[in-house]
Amino acid sequence: MKNNFFLGVVIALTFIPTMNAQLTADEVLQKAIAYHDPNGTWNSLNTSFKVVMETPDRPERTSTISVDFPNQIFLLKVEQAENTYSYNLEGADCTITLNGNTTVSEEDAKKFRLSCDRGTFMKNYYTYLYGLPMKLKDPGTKLDPKVQKKTFKGKEYLVLKVTYDAEVGTDDWYFYFDPKTYAMEVYQFYHDQSKNDGEYILLSGMEEINGIKMPKIRAWYVNKDNKYLGTDTLEKI
Repeated sequence: MKNNFFLGVVIALTFIPTMNAQLTADEVLQKAIAYHDPNGTWNSLNTSFKVVMETPDRPERTSTISVDFPNQIFLLKVEQAENTYSYNLEGADCTITLNGNTTVSEEDAKKFRLSCDRGTFMKNYYTYLYGLPMKLKDPGTKLDPKVQKKTFKGKEYLVLKVTYDAEVGTDDWYFYFDPKTYAMEVYQFYHDQSKNDGEYILLSGMEEINGIKMPKIRAWYVNKDNKYLGTDTLEKI
């Protein structure tokens, strides 16, 4: 009996470290990707969706985004107040329109910040934000191997820190995942963390686009003083 008791204790102690072993950052990321993109369709995505942006003291802005990753096509149509402009990027080709016209004056291009470089920036912006957390597997992304545990707005999260190769980006990013579902619920970035600059984004709701669970609502705030900047709402077409 005594030998059986000690044998049971040894077995229990042997399994305790295994049961409590902390997941690696890569394992957390894989679980988060499995939650958001269970069928692994992000890299072959061919779809369209809308993003409605509301910001204080500015007219509502509606952006219609179409992507066809296999054919390297990105189309962005923006409607705000009385104006509409668009970028159509197909591989290295770029077409810009303003209120239906492909001929845009230098004055209007400056007023509406219309350029092919701007179009490429907007492509990278939208495909990054709506491709998270899958985009954290992209080349040039440096995932800190340590998984942090943080409480944010009263909830505990598993947090991954990400930095980038210099040619990709210079900000420090933190991604907050629900510890049970691995859904991404917050992300945060700093230009210089010692200054507490940058922003945090609260995510709520889910919209399923071609089998991918994308956060429906993104509310943006300033890290330093919690100033509200605006809200993006994702809509199916």
